Amino acid sequence: VQLQASGGGLVPAGGSLRLSCAASGRTSSSYTMGWFRQAPGKEREFVAAIRWPYGNTLLADSVKERFAISRDNAMRTVYLQLNSLAPEDTAVYYCALALAGRLYSYADRYNYWGRGTLVTVSS
Repeated sequence: VQLQASGGGLVPAGGSLRLSCAASGRTSSSYTMGWFRQAPGKEREFVAAIRWPYGNTLLADSVKERFAISRDNAMRTVYLQLNSLAPEDTAVYYCALALAGRLYSYADRYNYWGRGTLVTVSS
C-alpha cells in the first residue's frame, strides 16, 4: 500500500486548507485511514480517522470544531478540511492506513504511512 498526501502550504491565521491522501495498492475490504501531525519539537499526534466502508469518523478534541475528515470511495482518497487555522496548527501532516477497520487514534495501530505534507500557518 502506498499513500500520497498533498495539499499543504502556507496560509494566514484564520484561513483554510484541504489536505488529500490517495491510497494505492491492495487493502482489505475494511480499513481505516487517519491523519496525524507533528509540530517541530513535538511528538506526533492524532488528528482524525475515517473507516472504510462504513464512513464513521473520529476527530481529536483539539480540532473537532475546526477540522473535518471525509472520503471519496471510488478514488480511495481521504480528505482533511482544515478551517480557522491557527499558528499552533503548523505541522507536518501525515496520512496513515490501518488494515484493521477500527477508528484508531494510536499511531502504532497504523500499518502504512505517507510522506507527510507541511502546513504552515502564519500569525
